Amino acid sequence: MSKTGSAAKVKLNSFDDLFGNNEMQTAGLEQIINAPLAELHDFKNHPFRVVDDEKMEETTESIRQYGVLVPGIARPRTDGGYELISGHRRKYGSQRAGKSEMPVIVRNYSDDEATIIMVDSNIQREDILPSEKAKAYKMKYEAMKHQGKKSGKNTLDEVGEAAGENAKKVQRYIWLARLSEELLEMVDTKKLGFSQGVDISFLSEEAQQWVEVIIEEQGCNVSTVQSGKLKEYGKSGELTLAMVRLILTEEKPKERKFTMKSDKIGEYFSDSYSNEEIENIIISLLDKWKKEGAV
Repeated sequence: MSKTGSAAKVKLNSFDDLFGNNEMQTAGLEQIINAPLAELHDFKNHPFRVVDDEKMEETTESIRQYGVLVPGIARPRTDGGYELISGHRRKYGSQRAGKSEMPVIVRNYSDDEATIIMVDSNIQREDILPSEKAKAYKMKYEAMKHQGKKSGKNTLDEVGEAAGENAKKVQRYIWLARLSEELLEMVDTKKLGFSQGVDISFLSEEAQQWVEVIIEEQGCNVSTVQSGKLKEYGKSGELTLAMVRLILTEEKPKERKFTMKSDKIGEYFSDSYSNEEIENIIISLLDKWKKEGAV
């Protein structure tokens, strides 16, 4: 799958396009400026964190020594200043480095174009949380629908192409975005599994609050069996607080796993046997052993 990304299809099609060496700049539709940091406003509902970590320290030190080497991307705001589309980490690094301005490419992007570029320019980072990706994919999907893209697999594939993710994975992230902020944080901190979060995203806001309360109250982990039950009862309209409590506090069966080394298996089965055939034969022999009263 291509990792070029939808952002490249908006208007960033060449080096000249990116840095403004074309007719648009001459016509006044594009500028590269050193914008005061105070005039660079965060993108509305920006889903990606800007945090103080080791990478930010490296970014800050680089900016302190060399300045911002790659301009951010921004668009004019109707009430003054600029809305930053790409470059939030560079802006924060500039602030930490004691700078008062940073270079940005200024273009008159539409809301949908700006959203697509914002998502694609951040989505390939390695440290993205599930909640960030969920919100970003939802924003990009909605922007593409506004542009006339039809709902369906092809559009979902295009939403995820910048990160190399297929339609099925993208759809699950978009579903995850329906979770409450509290439950999304549980997914981020691994108190709630991704698949379980997707199941619970099908519940109403009230039912999600019930789930959150019971998890916090009982300190329980949610299994895929339990989240599947919650989803099923939620769809049928039968879910109540008492039922959520019952489902989430029921005793989970203990999982037992057994493995056997291949050289041991090789003593009894040749390479012509498939794994399924070996499993069936072993189960058959165990059934016979059980009937003979050996257990």
